[in-house]
Amino acid sequence: MKIVIMGQSGCGKSTLAQFLSRKGNLPLLHLDCVHWLPGWTERDRAESAAIVTRFLDDHASWVIDGNYSQLCRERRLEEADRIVMMDFPRLVCLSRIIKRRFSYAGTTRSSITEGCPEKIDAEFLWWILWKGRDHKHREAFRSILEQYAGKVTLLKSQRELDHFMEGFV
Repeated sequence: MKIVIMGQSGCGKSTLAQFLSRKGNLPLLHLDCVHWLPGWTERDRAESAAIVTRFLDDHASWVIDGNYSQLCRERRLEEADRIVMMDFPRLVCLSRIIKRRFSYAGTTRSSITEGCPEKIDAEFLWWILWKGRDHKHREAFRSILEQYAGKVTLLKSQRELDHFMEGFV
C-alpha cells in the first residue's frame, strides 16, 4: 500500500500519516522533515528531491505526507494506491495550529526537523488563511482531484476524518 496525504496546513496530515503508518506497518516520510533544516532554513531543492527519490526507490509501500510540488509530486501521485486530500475550513486549521503551538511550545514535533520549534508568525498566518488557499493552490488541488479521481479520498471535516480512520484496515 502506498498512501499520499495532502492538504491545508493544520488539517492533520501528519497525525493521519502517523496513524496510517502504525496501523498498516508502513514506512513513513514527512515532507516537512525533508524540506526544512534546523532553524527553519530551507534545504536545497535538489538535495530534498534526492532524499524523496531514495525513499521511493527503497520502499515497496509507504505513507508520505505533505504537499511540496518540487519533491517528486508527480511520481508520488502516480505510484500511490490512495491519495488522501484534506480540505478543512481555514478557521478550523488556524485553531488547530494555535492548539499545536501551545502543545509543543519550545519543542519540536516528530513530523518536522529537529531544531524547528513550533512557531506562529505573520508569514505562517498569511499562508494558513490566504496564500495557501489562493487561486494557484486551489487549482492545483482541483487538478489532483480530477486527474486521480479513482484513488482520491477527500476529507473536509473532522467527522469525515474520524470515519476514514475507523474504516482503515
